[in-house]
Amino acid sequence: MKSKKPWLLLFALLLILSSYTPYFSIAADTLSPGHSLSFSETILSQSSTFVLGFFQPGTSRKIYLGIWYIMLNRTEVLWVANRENPLSDPFSARLDLSKDGNLLLSQDSSDIPFWSTNLTFPHSNLTEALLLDDGNFVLRDGSNQSLIFWESFDHPTDTWLPGVKLGINKVTGKPQQLISWKNSEDPAPGVFSLGLDPNGSNQYFLEWNKSQIYWSSGLWDGTSFSNIPALRSNYNYSSFSYVSNENGRYFTYSLPNSSAISKFVMRSSGKFQLSTWLDAQWNLFWSEPKVQSDVYSLCGAFGVYRENFSSPCECLTGFEPSSMEDTSLDDWSGGCVRKSPLQCENNTYANGKKDWFTKISNMRLPVYSKPYLALSAGKCEQACMENCSCAAYAYNSSGCMIWEGALLNLQQLSNGGEIGQDIYLRLAADDHQSTKGKKWKVWVAVLVPATGLFLCLFICFSCKGKLKRIDQTGSSNNLLLFDFDTELRAINDGMNTNNNMNKREKDAELPLFSYESVLAVTNNFLAVNKLGEGGYGPVYKGRLLQGKEIAVKMLSKRSGQGIEEFRNETILIAKLQHRNLVRLLGCCIEREEKILIYEYMPNKSLDFYLFDPTKKQMLGWETRIRIIEGIAQGLLYLHQYSRLRIIHRDLKPSNILLDSEMNPKISDFGMARIVGGNETQANTNRIVGTYGYMSPEYAIQGLYSIKSDVFSFGVLLLEIISGKKNTGFFNHSSLSLLIYAWELWRDDRSLELIDPTVGHPSSSSIMLRFINIGLLCVQERPTDRPTMLDVVLMISNEHALLPTPKQPLQNMMDTNSTVDNAENYSKNSVTISTMEAR
Repeated sequence: MKSKKPWLLLFALLLILSSYTPYFSIAADTLSPGHSLSFSETILSQSSTFVLGFFQPGTSRKIYLGIWYIMLNRTEVLWVANRENPLSDPFSARLDLSKDGNLLLSQDSSDIPFWSTNLTFPHSNLTEALLLDDGNFVLRDGSNQSLIFWESFDHPTDTWLPGVKLGINKVTGKPQQLISWKNSEDPAPGVFSLGLDPNGSNQYFLEWNKSQIYWSSGLWDGTSFSNIPALRSNYNYSSFSYVSNENGRYFTYSLPNSSAISKFVMRSSGKFQLSTWLDAQWNLFWSEPKVQSDVYSLCGAFGVYRENFSSPCECLTGFEPSSMEDTSLDDWSGGCVRKSPLQCENNTYANGKKDWFTKISNMRLPVYSKPYLALSAGKCEQACMENCSCAAYAYNSSGCMIWEGALLNLQQLSNGGEIGQDIYLRLAADDHQSTKGKKWKVWVAVLVPATGLFLCLFICFSCKGKLKRIDQTGSSNNLLLFDFDTELRAINDGMNTNNNMNKREKDAELPLFSYESVLAVTNNFLAVNKLGEGGYGPVYKGRLLQGKEIAVKMLSKRSGQGIEEFRNETILIAKLQHRNLVRLLGCCIEREEKILIYEYMPNKSLDFYLFDPTKKQMLGWETRIRIIEGIAQGLLYLHQYSRLRIIHRDLKPSNILLDSEMNPKISDFGMARIVGGNETQANTNRIVGTYGYMSPEYAIQGLYSIKSDVFSFGVLLLEIISGKKNTGFFNHSSLSLLIYAWELWRDDRSLELIDPTVGHPSSSSIMLRFINIGLLCVQERPTDRPTMLDVVLMISNEHALLPTPKQPLQNMMDTNSTVDNAENYSKNSVTISTMEAR
């Protein structure tokens, strides 16, 4: 018996280890009809060189389907199928070879594929998918294996392997380009690309944002490119071939040495590089541009590139990264945004404040300057100051140059190299005051030995990292001195560890501030700082000592929304973190006052622009589409991906705030409700929200679900497309914007719904698609409406077929009032909503 125990232990150990093995090969290079590839399975090419399977880049939890070399084990992915549409559920993610002969990438939570070959076959049951020994994943006819219907080599991502076609497909009209990853953990298309000249010359261009060429391969002379030396080594020689026929024109390359491994990669750094596999590692063989500073706009808008620094990108004075998460991954494509809005943008010069200029020395001047006839530096500065679009100016021997809009391709030169020039950057008046305040504090700290002041600051900053629970009493933080940026970074760092994650999920915690410090940042709630007022109460703009602006939202004592809504909003938003949700920074509960501290949104709310005859022109079609997509992503997070399933219940234009880049953020969670993970519907006797945006089942029966928010989103989408309000809408016999939109859809006249003040959109098909999605969301029956996951997939997949919408309910109540019905339905309390942005 004792002699058998080691074998039993070994068997148990092997069983335990197998449970931790995340991936298994299906030991085949072919996916047959009716079969699936799960998250834990892979397909192996016949020569055991390439692997196809699911992967999660870096620390990301997003799931992609890709191809890689077997010896690199997912660390260097060569091709990605669903780079713009990741999956999220490893338990249900799968690749299917469907009955119609197509490859479909899906997961159980959605009937809409995340990616598909989307082909039509004469004999679909005969197709098979095969991973070839050259890394090409093909869909071919099983009875005639030389007949290939689709191949991954026709759809490259960021890597050019031998045999991959890189050119222009004349059949589809689409370029076959290499497009960089967004960053090391996001394979979504980045801003750098390599493609063949669309104008007909046989040369490749490196481009930024598909608009700015910053390197050329030179013309093809039949054997090589003029700007590329022969790519030779003792180990590898790349032989290029050019093909031009009725299907398109493209280049491929081959390796005479069959055992050689080589690849060209379009890096997220903007460089195009050739690497070969030698001595069990990748060796960089060739790279263009040769120096990083020749990559166009590596640091994005208002970001400056600095040579010989470990972190080469930084924001200009008065600016901050648009995304700290992206920049931590060396992704500066989003650039930098202003900390404070320009005074001229508000068309007011309160308290004598004016925009100002700061000098930045030793710069390589950005391109696309606008020459201006000025006889002196002062006249040049004046010309820039009088033009609110002017972001900077320079005055030198070449005369006066001004730059309008975003500053791109900024570079600060190192000493001893190219001689740089001075550029004068336009900054907000508040940035000037902030700088003065910091200098004053330094002098006070040096010259005045105020021990008490130092002690106070020490206590404040020491306690800053310990967040107070909103229902605790005791000493509060000083809002005037609080550093939210440092605090939020500490929270995010803490949430990345398991121990702190459990604590954060258990407790809803926020910084608690004293009422005196709230008075200080708002100048005693000065009327000029008031941003708006609604049923909840007034909202004021505040400014901290270091210059950061915030929004202070007070609970009015006359408001029908009381402590329940206050606690509801603080607890809910404290648990939510998403780029399309407004960020709650803290609160104050003192002297019977209930106050919320939010991040400040400089561009107010969506309704400020959307329904104004003149301001709506500022919302171009690209901006409107970005707003729609952002709202959809925020709602999807609330419904499915947050730690709580949340129904907002009051989605409308005034509750969509816009940041400095006009990105949307959903706000006002006082009406929101948490539902269980498996709960699909709830009932209330207290109807809250705004007529015109409330779903029929909620307005009439008090039934609400995630489909209630979907209805509100549909109304919002149609308002954004049309520029018209659903409430108070009158057009001929139509009773509402929804009915009007449906009647136009029914009569095949949907393009008449599009807001004419913005001009014609670049794609009518996209507008028709959005109108279709909006009508699907406002259907009368909740079961007919899509989920927000369905909506996001419909928006992102332009080729997926959409269902035909049914007619919305005709006799919905039409009023522009915010409703707060008491438990006794006969006592209907209605408050007019004139809330503006915070």
